[in-house]
Amino acid sequence: MTLTYPLTDIRTTPKGKVLISGAGIAGTALAFWLNRYGYAVTMVEKARALRSGGYPIDVRGTALEVVRRMGILPPLQDAHVDLRRLTFLDGDGSKVASVNPHTVVGSVAGQDLEVRRGDLTDALHTAVRDDVEFVFNDSIATLDQSGHGVDVTFRGGGRRTFDMVFGADGLHSRTREFLFGPEEQFHRYLGYCFAVFTLPNTFGLSHETMMWNTPGRAAALYAVEDDDEVHAFLNFAHPEPSLGAFRDPEAQRNLIATTFAGAGWEVPGMIAAMREADDLFTDMVSQIRMPRWSSGRVALVGDAAYAPSFLTGQGTSLALVGAYMLAGSLAGRDAATGFAAYEHDTREFVTLNQGQIGVGDATLFPTTARALEQRNDMLRNLSTMPSGEGRPAHSALALPELMPM
Repeated sequence: MTLTYPLTDIRTTPKGKVLISGAGIAGTALAFWLNRYGYAVTMVEKARALRSGGYPIDVRGTALEVVRRMGILPPLQDAHVDLRRLTFLDGDGSKVASVNPHTVVGSVAGQDLEVRRGDLTDALHTAVRDDVEFVFNDSIATLDQSGHGVDVTFRGGGRRTFDMVFGADGLHSRTREFLFGPEEQFHRYLGYCFAVFTLPNTFGLSHETMMWNTPGRAAALYAVEDDDEVHAFLNFAHPEPSLGAFRDPEAQRNLIATTFAGAGWEVPGMIAAMREADDLFTDMVSQIRMPRWSSGRVALVGDAAYAPSFLTGQGTSLALVGAYMLAGSLAGRDAATGFAAYEHDTREFVTLNQGQIGVGDATLFPTTARALEQRNDMLRNLSTMPSGEGRPAHSALALPELMPM
């Protein structure tokens, strides 16, 4: 049975003016729910337009109910990436094991979704574009809460006052820095760096991932469909956060090329393609852990507040669930009470999913020869097992019902 939620019944006269910094997944989902709860929503995004494309991402467990209540589940089901095989290779390129992807990542076949990031952002934007003000190519320059609202100056020169402001501006959130200070105090480095980019699919891959490993290094080719391109992924252990390198595009490329020098399989060609890629994205594998997610009339959501890292596979799901919980917590409450409820009701779910770094995906990148052999033995056993039934952490939060304002 398809459940229909009376979203239009929630809307009343505007409850206040709010600003969301960041038009990614967390920000746009929050805009959807705040608009439904009667707020006049403005979104500011530093990019010139919505970001399309991107690596495939997962929507699992509780987050599936969020997108169902938003009415965007059908298009996401249509966009689902049907990854059928995950093949692991040894250092010389020989096959270790081919497994059902669900057994590794803890997803539920036939229920959980994997979609291109751009397909999810498009579905979210379509759901809010007629009701929300978008301001692209701009960002917050200053926040001042000394008055009755939040006075915001923008880098483009504008000044406006809002009743509340929300930071949905990602792992390296400027809103978080305005509120609480430098990122380093909340940044938990997990010991890896990574790069993703696309290159031509000259490998004959379809609906599958090939992953090559040596201790401390991994390279993968991910073919979503019978596309002309594949997603390339390079991941490597690094003892210290490479903050300097990740601020300099050329230094990024040099660090990665040096790390993978002498690697076998298709890695030399991947490194050459990385040198020329115009969509290269690199960063450190990290989490954000904060004792508080709000201050005054400003609150954080998604990666800005609680980035779990791709090692958990739960970044997108936490963003969707967090947005729903934050908006619902404000129903009939002032900022202070609503933000307190948001943290109280959501933190356990966040903490549980951040703790998944020791499960599944995190075990795919061993740093020693012994750990790599142990992982390979595990994979050989997995290849004879049926697909998984999901991890309890993914569905550990039961969503409250929609509340009238």
